[in-house]
Amino acid sequence: MKEQLGVAVVGLGNRGASLLKHCILPYKGVRVLAVCDQYEDRRENAKKMVLEAGQPEPRLVEDYHTILAMEEVDAVIIMASWESHLDLACEAMRAGKYTAVEVGGAYSIEDCWRLVRAHEETGIHCMMLENCCFGREELMVLNMVRQGVFGEIVHCQGGYRHDLRDEVAYGREMRHYRFRNYLGRNCENYPTHELGPIANVLDIGRGNRMLTLVSMASKAAGLHEYLLREKGPSYDATNMRFAQGDVVTTVIKCARGETICLTLDTTLPRAYSRGFHVQGTKGMYMEDNNSIFLDGKDNEYDFKWRERWDNAKDYRGQYEHPMWKKYLAEGVRGGHDGMDWLVLGSFFEAVKAGKPAPIDVYDAAAWMSVTCLSEQSVAMGGAPVAIPDFTNGKWLQRGPWEP
Repeated sequence: MKEQLGVAVVGLGNRGASLLKHCILPYKGVRVLAVCDQYEDRRENAKKMVLEAGQPEPRLVEDYHTILAMEEVDAVIIMASWESHLDLACEAMRAGKYTAVEVGGAYSIEDCWRLVRAHEETGIHCMMLENCCFGREELMVLNMVRQGVFGEIVHCQGGYRHDLRDEVAYGREMRHYRFRNYLGRNCENYPTHELGPIANVLDIGRGNRMLTLVSMASKAAGLHEYLLREKGPSYDATNMRFAQGDVVTTVIKCARGETICLTLDTTLPRAYSRGFHVQGTKGMYMEDNNSIFLDGKDNEYDFKWRERWDNAKDYRGQYEHPMWKKYLAEGVRGGHDGMDWLVLGSFFEAVKAGKPAPIDVYDAAAWMSVTCLSEQSVAMGGAPVAIPDFTNGKWLQRGPWEP
């Protein structure tokens, strides 16, 4: 068990800088040895954070290959652009570095297979930093599913429903990769926030797997309307033809018979929601009104039902996940309601112990593949597309997911 980890951080935009400040530098036993970004101002900002945290000055790196050659670096945390995630992760594993990679979708099935092969050929572990798998409600619902409260699970839903019009529209000014992706691609481009917790509920890759998907995309109108209002008709992007549909719906069929419905909704005005929804033969959970419905208890279909919405918190005393019981007692930290601290903490503890990642390359490959497969399905008018088995049959024997 290692007591002190030397880590390097690659990608220091908004997400990278936030995690560095709030979750990486404060974590006991973690020393940031190097920070890497193509932009000098981001590197300098990261150095300032490291020094303010009381750590020695890190090495400032523009080319990530420099980091991979540093023997003192135990682990690499990748938070660069979507397009670079899997290339960087494969190279880091092949350099012998325990690797963490931020979320996003894959650009090809071959990229997913390369990730799996890099792990299997080197024995080095890679963890996807899907923080929503560590959410309080998500883990409580998982605990309830495991205890049979909802009966046999039949259907799950989730979404990335987040008004990102400003982030996309000002992407060039902000040096954000979403602009070029929304301009050129039409797909479920950010599937893992909703799919990760659902995959854990349905034992995807661990006794179950995803077989096929179909995707349909609406027209793209939201960004044009937003740019017309915010920047006017003379701004060049106002009249660009964005490929990304405003709402993309993806339906997945699983080996055990369950269905999953995912929704991407990021370029229209709306309130934030991940739409987590789990439905079984004895009851259901629905995030949007934070409600639990149990058969034999909540069956009075009258107008008073609305008064019982927001009742999920009433189940915490009985079904709070053990991880969150411990976390609440110690004090919730980090961003995204504490999920960021838990996901990075799980990564650091796995590296210290030399253990496999809680969210491994097989999970990452399966979840990220939804993006490129949905792109194919959308392009073919919603035709079904097969989802590969990235475990090569290991899903039949792998045990259930545990955080």
